[in-house]
Amino acid sequence: MKKTAIIGGGLAGCEAALQLARHDIQVIVFEMKPVKYSPAHHSSCLGELVCSNSFRSMETVTGVGLLQEEMLKLGSLVMEAAHICRVPAGKALAVDREKFAAYLTSSVERHPLIQVLRKEIKDLDDPLLHEFDAVIIAAGPLVSDPLAKSLFRIIGAEDLYFYDAIAPIVGAESIDYQKTFWGSRYKPEDDAYLNCPMSQEEYFRFYRELVEAQRVPAREFEKEIHFQGCMPIEAMAAKGELTMTYGPLKPVGLVDPATNKQPFAVVQLRAENLEKTAFNLVGFQTRLKYNEQKRVFRLIPGLENAEFLRLGSMHRNTFVNAPQVLNENLELKARPGVFLAGQISGVEGYLESSACGLWLGLKLGLEARGKKPVPPPRDTALGALMAHLQNDAVKFQPSNIHFGLFPPLKVRTKKARRKEMQARRAKESFENWLRQVTSEKLE
Repeated sequence: MKKTAIIGGGLAGCEAALQLARHDIQVIVFEMKPVKYSPAHHSSCLGELVCSNSFRSMETVTGVGLLQEEMLKLGSLVMEAAHICRVPAGKALAVDREKFAAYLTSSVERHPLIQVLRKEIKDLDDPLLHEFDAVIIAAGPLVSDPLAKSLFRIIGAEDLYFYDAIAPIVGAESIDYQKTFWGSRYKPEDDAYLNCPMSQEEYFRFYRELVEAQRVPAREFEKEIHFQGCMPIEAMAAKGELTMTYGPLKPVGLVDPATNKQPFAVVQLRAENLEKTAFNLVGFQTRLKYNEQKRVFRLIPGLENAEFLRLGSMHRNTFVNAPQVLNENLELKARPGVFLAGQISGVEGYLESSACGLWLGLKLGLEARGKKPVPPPRDTALGALMAHLQNDAVKFQPSNIHFGLFPPLKVRTKKARRKEMQARRAKESFENWLRQVTSEKLE
């Protein structure tokens, strides 16, 4: 019988464990609670939710709604628990967090092929791990320092991050291109960046609203230490009226073809993928509240009607540079047989972490039976999320699931119809793929 170790009993770890056990693989989950707690955890239960109790929208015209639907069809333990422990939240799927964690814990611990050992694994060279065919690290964004250092030694300093600075992403079709222009600093012929030029009046209006906007306070376990490369844009603005114009809004080397002059300031947008369906606001990592981000950042010329696919944030998070250190199987290139799942792999959010663990457990389970499962198509929510971990075209950042990760539609259509068409395409593609996976499971 195949035997797998899972380090971490969070959402990804629970999903992977149950999928593996369903394929007759013996699983031992190493969970350090209650022997040791991270600064954010307080319960001894598995699958403890430390932030929101919401899994976000259930509408299948959203990326996360599609992901929920796909996970349900794959037999997700997290989705099963969420629906059983659901509390009223309108169109969102929210849960009673204590009942939810208790349900996950009971489901995992009572399975005859899963054993939960309450022990901290501090080193990937721990002799306890030598007996396993595979090891899955699903330790979450608050992985313990000793285990992070062990991972650090294997993959190298430049590929492990301890602070997550995320800038907003906007949908390409919501940008007003009449007010923007392409070009890189000193290379006007280069179309690597889409530039939003600001006049002096526009800049100072933006500056005033930015410094006065409401912020999300840092939590106790997220000491607000700002490294040079990831200072919140509002913290930078607070240093002085013109500080941003010497940083990410620097206009030097850029000439607006509409005026043949250098703008007073420029906000640069960088494509998130080769198809340029989504753009990142360069240097705009932020702790502003979500509604404030939308209000203030829509003051940028060209973004007045921006559709935000992902909003910015800054928080304590340990994750790897997935395209560099993981292969397409979520396996460490530098340590075959060791896999990553959940937020440490570079996905962001409850559902995304769970889906990552689910897919890895399903994949390893099928492979243990001699099958070679085809990865989910990129035009599905699960496929788009997993493809993001291999997207080496841009500077890698963790991401939630959103339509900007999906391949573009081959036809142009109105915004209201676009999401419907993407959702319909995703559902059809997933059903075709699911039939193949189901037949492999039954063989």
